[in-house]
Amino acid sequence: MAEAARKPVAEAVAETARVAKRERKGGRGRGRPSDVFGGELRRRDVFPLLVLHLVAREPSFGNRLIEEIEAISGGVISVNPNTMYPLLRELEGRGLIEGRWEHPDRRTRRFYSITAAGEAEYARLRDELGPFLESMKRTLTLIQREIYGDG
Repeated sequence: MAEAARKPVAEAVAETARVAKRERKGGRGRGRPSDVFGGELRRRDVFPLLVLHLVAREPSFGNRLIEEIEAISGGVISVNPNTMYPLLRELEGRGLIEGRWEHPDRRTRRFYSITAAGEAEYARLRDELGPFLESMKRTLTLIQREIYGDG
């Protein structure tokens, strides 16, 4: 493929890395810019954003949240329970979600709902992560065009 055709892909990948690096400043996130497509999603606030989004729609429990995230991503993102449940405890500890047992007299499913603080954090995360997600979308589109053509 011609060098000129590769330039937009390289620029988009570089832009995604720049956005990732810029958002990591101040201690938020770790990793290398080349890790944007894998680990970067996990290190960022994408999972908390998804959880807050889903529990804002309706109260939900951990396994259902795992299934919904996998469905939203078409199975591309799979969430391990060892990731989800500590995240739910962290969000609850920060007062962003509230958990209630389905049957308070015994430990069954714990349903989580969003709090007022969670709604504010959800809005903040949406604003903050928008540029990162847009840059990933642009980059993937350009990579797809590079490999498969415009058709």
